[in-house]
Amino acid sequence: MENTKRVIALGFFDGVHVGHQALLNLSTQRAEELGAIPSALTFDLHPSSLILHTPVPLLSTPADRAGLMHRLFGIRDVIVCHYDQRMMHTPWREFVTDYLVGIHHAVHLVAGHDFHFGYKGEGNPQRLQQLCAELGIGCDIVAKVEQEGITVSSTAIRNLIAQGEMAQAVRLLGHPHTFTATVSHGKKLGSTLGFPTVNLHLPAGALSPAFGVYATKVWVLPGYSDHQACLPGSGPYPAVTNVGIRPTVDDSDAVTVEGFLLDFDGDLYGRQVRMEFYTYLRPERKFDTLDELKEEVMRNAQQTRDFFASHPTS
Repeated sequence: MENTKRVIALGFFDGVHVGHQALLNLSTQRAEELGAIPSALTFDLHPSSLILHTPVPLLSTPADRAGLMHRLFGIRDVIVCHYDQRMMHTPWREFVTDYLVGIHHAVHLVAGHDFHFGYKGEGNPQRLQQLCAELGIGCDIVAKVEQEGITVSSTAIRNLIAQGEMAQAVRLLGHPHTFTATVSHGKKLGSTLGFPTVNLHLPAGALSPAFGVYATKVWVLPGYSDHQACLPGSGPYPAVTNVGIRPTVDDSDAVTVEGFLLDFDGDLYGRQVRMEFYTYLRPERKFDTLDELKEEVMRNAQQTRDFFASHPTS
């Protein structure tokens, strides 16, 4: 695809929320019209981590952003740009002419109303449109998107998820909150409670949802055995998922994500899974006995089944 023309949606796209949908849908539309590859550009690091020296806990890794764009919006090529000192100091015109057009063969660009880029953020939508006209390529600027009177933004969604307002976050995302991780060995609690368990660690730099229990779904992704035989993916499986420090069975401060799969039987150690969060069920708490914990997980399992039964498109 090195010499193929592209329509490129520009942004960070953290979470790939409904505000991003307009950009991505328009990109696929323009690409079809122009016979180009529908593409999007994102960065591996949030610019604030270098510009303001303030780490931003992210809704999604670059790989999860790419997966959401592929699955939901038909974006075929996701360009993950390394954000470093050189990129931070790249003049805005050079970013367009040399990087987007010169290297990635952009024939049309799509950006949001508040998109700023280049050294000191000097590139803005108006300048982008003017430069694209000079270069003879197309450019669309997409207006802000509001839902229920709220301007949809990654910042607003981060705040909701950090507060446990998962259902509202999902509405602003337009899809479940998602992350992908490899299943690791835990304390074998699932076998004690009678449910297969996936023990996961949040990706580095990822936002932790508020500690508590959630109704989730788990997709098992394709992988390989020790003999390189392809292992099929499967799912989704409803799950009761605890985010936190597991105070009933653990005495460390390590944050884990532990999902009890309701309709699965098998061994997933070492497999990659995609965890999708839909709604918050209850706070994390310490139980006096494992029997009390098991009783509560059974109650949460029924809540999870009831939730998905009443939300069949979830």
